[in-house]
Amino acid sequence: MVTANRSARGRLKDCELRVTADLKPRSFATALHHAQEVAANGIAQALTGAEGPVAAAMLYATRGGKGLRAFLALESARLHGFDAAAAAPAAAAIEAMHGYSLIHDDLPCMDDDDLRRGQPSVHRRWDETTAVLSGDALQALAFQLIAQVGCPPQQQVSLVLSLAQAAGVRGMVGGQALDIAAESAAEPLTLAEITGLQSGKTGALIEWAASVGPRMAGADITALSRYAADLGLAFQIADDILDVEGDAAEMGKAVGKDDAAGKATFVSLLGLEAARRRAGELAESACDALSPYGEDAATLRDAARFVIARQN
Repeated sequence: MVTANRSARGRLKDCELRVTADLKPRSFATALHHAQEVAANGIAQALTGAEGPVAAAMLYATRGGKGLRAFLALESARLHGFDAAAAAPAAAAIEAMHGYSLIHDDLPCMDDDDLRRGQPSVHRRWDETTAVLSGDALQALAFQLIAQVGCPPQQQVSLVLSLAQAAGVRGMVGGQALDIAAESAAEPLTLAEITGLQSGKTGALIEWAASVGPRMAGADITALSRYAADLGLAFQIADDILDVEGDAAEMGKAVGKDDAAGKATFVSLLGLEAARRRAGELAESACDALSPYGEDAATLRDAARFVIARQN
C-alpha cells in the first residue's frame, strides 16, 4: 500500500512539474512558433476525414501566417493559469476565424487580391465558389472549436458570445463594410474615422484573442483589452507603413494599393514619420497596460514591439 501511495504521489508530482513548465514564460519567438503549431494542428485535427476542395482550401488558407492571434490566446490563457492544452481550441478557433476573413477579403467583390502569404488567394487557387464556401466553413469551425475549450460552460458561453460580437457587424465585418464604403466616399476619412474603422476590421479579433485567458477564468478583461486595443492599432499603422515601404515578395501580397486607390490611411493623414512615431507610442502604451501582470507578461510586451518592427 505504501508503494502504491508513493507511486501515486510520484505521478502527481510529474503532472505538476509538466503543468508548471507549460505555464512558465517562453521567449516571444518560441511562443509564437508554438502557437502557430498549436493552431494548425487543431484545425487539421478538426478537419480529419473531410475531403474535397472546400476542406483543402480551409487548410490552405490557415497555413503560413504569423499566428499572432493564436499566440495572444495562448499567452493570455497562460497568465490566468491555463496551459496550452486547455486553451488550444481557442487558439485554433481565432486562426480559423481570421482565415475566413482573409479568404473573403481577397475576393474580387472585396479587396480583389490575387496573392496572400506569397501564394495565390483561395479564389485564384480554386474558384470564387470554393472561396466563399471555405470561408463560411472556417467561420463555423471557429465556434465548433470554442465549444472544446477547457473551461466551465459559463466561460465557454462568454467566449462564444464575445467572438460572435468581435467577428460581426459591431466588429470585423462592420469595419470591413466601412472600409469598402470609404473607397467610393465623396470625402476621405478623417483620422478618427480610420481609427474607428480599423478598431473593428483589424482590432476586434486581436482584442478577442487577448481576452481568452481572463474569459476562461471568469476574470476582469480590462488590462488585456487595453493592451490589445493599442496593439491592434499599432499593428494596422505598421501595415500602412509597409504598404508604402514594404517589399511585395517579403510581404507575400501586393503593396502600394492604398495609395493607388487614393484611400486615406494613417500614413496619408499623419505622414510616414509621424505614423511611425504613433505606432511606437501605441506599442509602449500597450506594454504599460500590462502592469497588473508584472514581469510575467514580458512575452506579451515583446509581441507589442514585434508588431511595429516586422517586415511582413
